[in-house]
Amino acid sequence: MPDSNVTDFTNPSTFILLGIPGLEVAHVWISIPFCIMYITAILGNFTILFVVKMEPRLHGPMYYFLCLLAITDLVVSTSIVPKMLAIYWFDSREIDFSSCLIQLYFFHCFSVMESGIFVAMAFDRYVAICDPLRHSTILTSPAVVKIGLAMMLRSSMVVLPYPFLVRQWPYCRTNIIPQPYCAHIAVVNLACTDTRVSSYYGLFVVICVIGLDVIFIALSYTQILRAIFSLPTKDAQIKTFGTCISHLCAILTFYIPSLFFSLMFRFGQNVPLHFHILIANVYLLMPPVLNPIIYGVRTKQIRDRLLWLFTNKGT
Repeated sequence: MPDSNVTDFTNPSTFILLGIPGLEVAHVWISIPFCIMYITAILGNFTILFVVKMEPRLHGPMYYFLCLLAITDLVVSTSIVPKMLAIYWFDSREIDFSSCLIQLYFFHCFSVMESGIFVAMAFDRYVAICDPLRHSTILTSPAVVKIGLAMMLRSSMVVLPYPFLVRQWPYCRTNIIPQPYCAHIAVVNLACTDTRVSSYYGLFVVICVIGLDVIFIALSYTQILRAIFSLPTKDAQIKTFGTCISHLCAILTFYIPSLFFSLMFRFGQNVPLHFHILIANVYLLMPPVLNPIIYGVRTKQIRDRLLWLFTNKGT
């Protein structure tokens, strides 16, 4: 009897997620750090949302964008990690075609949205430092809502072609995905037709959406640094630059691992597949885990509120 995973089919009812090929015997042990990272991400991001909601002093543009970032991190991690852990713990490798497309869409949509939120936060820092007298009139609550909706609309529309393109391709070789989640390029690679449209569109999203976000952030910080260096005293320069540290750390956490992974994927042909996948999985969880820690440690208002909660919870 032929293997059901490699028989001819046009529209597969299910895909098979392999987890980390070659390391199946170690799946249970591999799951432990990922489970800890996921729990940390959930607790950290919900804590940020709770603290901002409960502290009236944090009801401002910077913290509203931080809440959007926390929600985005929660969606990105939750769209992938529960199924990943099910594979590692229960060998639950099957995912139906529609669920795979939904996972693919939410993962890529909110990843693009996270990039847009960093742009919005860079704009907030630019106005606060370069034009502080107009900050409260430019970034009003309605303006923040409109920016958030614009980021959401942009990401949802940009990523929308992904599942539609994936759905139209014929799949006649295999339905095995050699990783623990449905990523766009991983599914496209299973098609048995010319998929250059999907590949070119994915490249367009990286260059013209993520690339433009990086350029805008770089331009914002060029102006911010010029404004900081024009301040009269060293103390004023350090204090003003300190308001940007959290944002800069979060940006580096998001973009640098992404750049490293992209370079490794394209030029690291001699790197074992299981190492590629491990690095990719760690990269996906780094921003959701580290962002709450960065902002919790570096932002005085959040840190003070957390300390107050812990020290007064019994009173």
